[in-house]
Amino acid sequence: MSSEDTGLPEGWQVRRSNTKNLPYYFHAATKDSRWEPPAGTDTDKLKRYMAQYHSSRSISSAAFSAPEGKIRAAHLLVKHRDSRRPASWREPKITRTYEEAEQLIKRYMDQINSGDVTLSELATTESDCSSASKGGDLGFFAKGDMQKEFEDAAFQLKKGEMSNVVATASGLHLIQRLE
Repeated sequence: MSSEDTGLPEGWQVRRSNTKNLPYYFHAATKDSRWEPPAGTDTDKLKRYMAQYHSSRSISSAAFSAPEGKIRAAHLLVKHRDSRRPASWREPKITRTYEEAEQLIKRYMDQINSGDVTLSELATTESDCSSASKGGDLGFFAKGDMQKEFEDAAFQLKKGEMSNVVATASGLHLIQRLE
């Protein structure tokens, strides 16, 4: 892929981690690798590229069975400048305020609730979490594996249900229980 296709600066490419099965950014000449896109990235082009080539919306939930005491959920994360790590695969430095993040995630919630788009589809291009490459799918987790606010909301949901906006130290989430 050329840099025009990915939106990455010259010499950078998207690769997939063998251990985490997540995309990361690599510069072959310098051997630099990082989870966040490098400075100078055209984020709109990168979002389109990631949605086309690094989305796994086609993962069938039938391929998974819930381990005892665990649930499976997907989420869409919107970070703000006061998040514990205000950077993501989409933006190397997140500067939006909490209020701006809240408006954005509520707009996403409205789009999902109207049936225009699924949480998985939106998470693929809009989530500030690296799980975006999997449509926001976080896999299975047990109590104690996630931040308390996230976990409390996720475990209260029935299969297929989506939460209201959930605030954690990471940012603002919409959570959908898958299993």
